[in-house]
Amino acid sequence: MFNWAKYLKRSDLIQTGLLIDGVWINNPDTFRVINPVNDELLANIAIATNEDLDNSVKSSKDAFLIWSKKSALERSRLIRKLYELIIENIDDLALILTIEQGKPLSEAKNEVLYSASFFEWFSEEARRAYGDVIPANNINQRSSVIKQAIGVCAAITPWNFPSAMLGRKLAPALAAGCTMIAKPASMTPLSANALGVLALEAGIPAACFNIIHGHSGKIGEFLCHNQDIRKLTFTGSTEVGVWLYQNSANTMKKLSLELGGNAPLIVFDDANLDLAIDGIIASKFRNSGQTCVCANRILVHKKIKNILIDKLLDKVSQLQLGDGRDSHVSLGPLINDDAVMHVNSLVADAIDHGANLICGGKVAANIGKRFFEPTIIDCPNTKNRLFKEEIFAPVLPIYTFTTDEEAVAMANNTEYGLASYIFTQSNARIYRVSEDLEFGMVGVNTGSISAENVPFGGIKMSGLGREGGKTGINEYLVEKYICTQI
Repeated sequence: MFNWAKYLKRSDLIQTGLLIDGVWINNPDTFRVINPVNDELLANIAIATNEDLDNSVKSSKDAFLIWSKKSALERSRLIRKLYELIIENIDDLALILTIEQGKPLSEAKNEVLYSASFFEWFSEEARRAYGDVIPANNINQRSSVIKQAIGVCAAITPWNFPSAMLGRKLAPALAAGCTMIAKPASMTPLSANALGVLALEAGIPAACFNIIHGHSGKIGEFLCHNQDIRKLTFTGSTEVGVWLYQNSANTMKKLSLELGGNAPLIVFDDANLDLAIDGIIASKFRNSGQTCVCANRILVHKKIKNILIDKLLDKVSQLQLGDGRDSHVSLGPLINDDAVMHVNSLVADAIDHGANLICGGKVAANIGKRFFEPTIIDCPNTKNRLFKEEIFAPVLPIYTFTTDEEAVAMANNTEYGLASYIFTQSNARIYRVSEDLEFGMVGVNTGSISAENVPFGGIKMSGLGREGGKTGINEYLVEKYICTQI
């Protein structure tokens, strides 16, 4: 068993139970959490029973009656205290994240900072859930709209950003006056539990933030069918999102779904290539390519393809694989053996369809069984699975185009709609292409400025992601119309 006390300043941040009504519950039935670097056992996490699930909702419902009645100022101060505790313990939180997930420590620290920023932001937004006064048709009536917390909420969060995605969901929910039941990914539950420790320490009342662990299918079905849960927010695969959408229909829940991505990154022939290369490296290889907004398909103008590949090779050769705790490491392992099998099959399929492997393409067996080499693959056509599926690995496929129209058509040729990227120095092209791309987020780099729109959700169903950004608190509020006769 991993010796957490040896590495953490606060070993009490490691909790292995369920958090229900302010109490850590350690059941005899558990599942294993392992370090993806070397399969070392990190913890045995308690599995929720049916009674635990029922109690999590009951206690959250009771807590909602208290939390939602607190003043916005009271909620604001407690959420702000949680933000301060996250910053105070950032080194421990980052190390926990790196060890259970595998990403480099610098990336983990940035993720914890990102998670903390939601609590900082929404501690202020808690005070700004403004309503409206509506002019009435009748002089003897007064009409207004107030915003109120929707009720008990549930969040299902992914393994690739276990800290950031929970912070992004929990902070606006608490700010709105809601209570939250979180079901973290079973591969990375320790970051969520550490946040639970700090929430209690901050003075967030018991059961405002409950944490449950266990079998995803069973818990997902419970959350969908429970009438007392009024909102469900999920970040993860499209397949699971569709299942949640279907199974929540009978209870008419409010849903926020951020699902799969197959982001195109378009490099036009007028682009600043050095900036484009830096952008590709950052957007493709962060977290070893295991992000939903990764640049999945590099679309480059035919005239500059060879130059771009040469520059990419130079940069990719500098990337270091290894344990994320080592300061020189830039790429950690893939999350599990299934992820390795998946990427191996994608690369093999591309080669079968005529692709040319420029570098990488295999596991770096001398480092470990889940360390996939950073890969560049030149694809002469779009018939391969790399073009159609989420890769979730450090594999960079390159496709060519000759006209703007062709680039847009290739980019939009996907069922996903989460994110896209453009590199060009033409303002006219920026507006024209951005408007034609069917994605909820368009990152633009002109060579002198960099702008990125808040991801309010893709045009296509599989890209919906409404819980992000500065208006996220509205996702946890309902509007009530009040008409008064005077």
